[in-house]
Parts: sequence; C-alpha cells; structure tokens
Amino acid sequence: MTHLRIILNGKSAADVRVRRAVATLRAEGHQVGVRPTWESGDVQRLTSEAMRDAAADGIEVIVAAGGDGTINEVLGTAFTGEGGYGGSFGILPLGTANDFARSAGVDPNDITAALRRAATSMPVPVDIGVLDGRPFVNLVTGGFGSRITAETDPQLKKSLGGLAYALTGLARLGDMTASTGRFRGEGFEWEGPFIAMAIGNGRQAGGGIPLCPGASIDDGLLDLLILPAIPPDLGSQHLMEALRTGPRAIRGLEVRCKSTWFEYEAQEDLHVNLDGEPLLTRTFRVECVPGALSLRLGDSPLLKGRQPHPPVAG
Repeated sequence: MTHLRIILNGKSAADVRVRRAVATLRAEGHQVGVRPTWESGDVQRLTSEAMRDAAADGIEVIVAAGGDGTINEVLGTAFTGEGGYGGSFGILPLGTANDFARSAGVDPNDITAALRRAATSMPVPVDIGVLDGRPFVNLVTGGFGSRITAETDPQLKKSLGGLAYALTGLARLGDMTASTGRFRGEGFEWEGPFIAMAIGNGRQAGGGIPLCPGASIDDGLLDLLILPAIPPDLGSQHLMEALRTGPRAIRGLEVRCKSTWFEYEAQEDLHVNLDGEPLLTRTFRVECVPGALSLRLGDSPLLKGRQPHPPVAG
C-alpha cells in the first residue's frame, strides 16, 4: 500500500469526486492525506513541506491536484527545491482544459482511477523544460494563441471549458497580427513572421489543440512548432479551423524541429504562456533537463518506453 499526500487546489476542495476518490483509496488500504490551498503561495509552501517531511511521515507520492497551472507549480517547486526527497509525483486533473493530463492519458472524467494510478503505477523519470530559469512540464506557447489564453474570461472557461478559448479567438480574430522573430536550435535556424509557436515537453494546449503531437516527456528532447504567417488567400475559414483543431488544419505550412534547447529573439514583445503563466518577452532560452523528476503516469502515450524504477521506500 502507498502513502500519498495530495496538494489540492482550494477551488476543488468541495468537489465530491475528490472526496469519493480519497475515500475509495483509503478503503483499498492506501494512506491519503489532503492539503488544500487557500491563498497565493500555498502550492509552493505545501509542496516543500511534503518533500521535507516525506522521510519522517513515510510519504511516497506527492499528488498535484488541480489544473495545468497547479500541476506545473507543484512539479516546478519540486524541481527547484532542495534535494532529499526520494519519492515520486502523481497528478489529479481538476482544471478546465487539463491539457497535460489528457496528453499523458490520465482521464479527467474518472478522478478515482487517476488517484489509483498515482498510488499504484511505477514511477518513471521524466524531463522538465526550463525557460530562463522557469520550469515547465507541458508546453511553452507564444503568439496569437497565447494572447487568447491570457484574455479568455475565467467565468467563460468555468462554464464552457476548452470551447471558451475558441470563442475568444473568434471574437479577437480581427485583431490578429503576426509576430516576427528568430529561432535557433541544434542544427536549426528559422526567422520570419509567425502566428503561433509552441515548444513542447507535452503535446497539447489551449483546451485540446495538439500543437506538439510527437512530443515525449522522457526522450531528453523538446519539440518546436512554428506556424508561419498565413497567406491571405487561405482566408479566415482556415484560421478558425486552426483554432479548433490545431495546425493540422493547414498542414504543410508549419515548421517543426526537435532539440535539447531552443533560443528566440525579436525586436518586439511576444505574448508567451508558460503552462498557464503569461509572460511578455523579446528573448528567451529553453532547455530540456532529462529525467529530472519521477512521475507516476502508468501506461502513458507521453512515454517512449524508458524503464520504470521501483518506488523508494518511505
């Protein structure tokens, strides 16, 4: 049996699915502690506390319970924190889009199964991306799509889920302008105007858009997508199709590359989204840190087949 500590986004504290999942896992013999957040900074504090107390309390798995932002914050805190925690991490998807969980094959519609996966799956070493010192688990996106993500009303997201992003994109379509910048990677260089870019450790963002469908979280590489400025003769229909289904709607225009690092530079600010954290920047460097943390994902499509290792006894 496994001892889990859940770092729960306070917005989901009253979610009956979470209570049912915790009760079920306890009935199955697992030890489950829950620490809900209340205010800004609690995720970092509670994660650090769980890592620090793991040996004394026997905590084997720290579970990030919330949306993509909460998952990124828990794992980012672990990545940048002091060493000494020998356990692993799990995810409980409770957000609006749940892009990372869906990429990883964790079903947001079955919270009990997700928690059981965190308790029973073998831990696997996974990569972490780092943008100018800021860690991320899933994706860095930039351009028009990131602006839409930042501007989508939280109440609309709560009501409509991932559809809220597409509706906001439709409303802002007339404001769409291309960014111009230069990208570099291992044996790669591209410069010009573009509508959107993504650098993926995971595969999708924006409520289900598969920006980096070939990315793996344990291959030591990051996947780059650049969607160049779209020729006027393609029309707005293609643009809206791209918002709805991703860049496969205009297959053949996109630029793709894999590398252990990427650099970007431009003369004007670019809207960037770092797993839910909006940024404005003109330059950045992104690097992949292989095998940085141990994550319990079960049979996940994000894994290329690296052998799992036995859990560390608490």
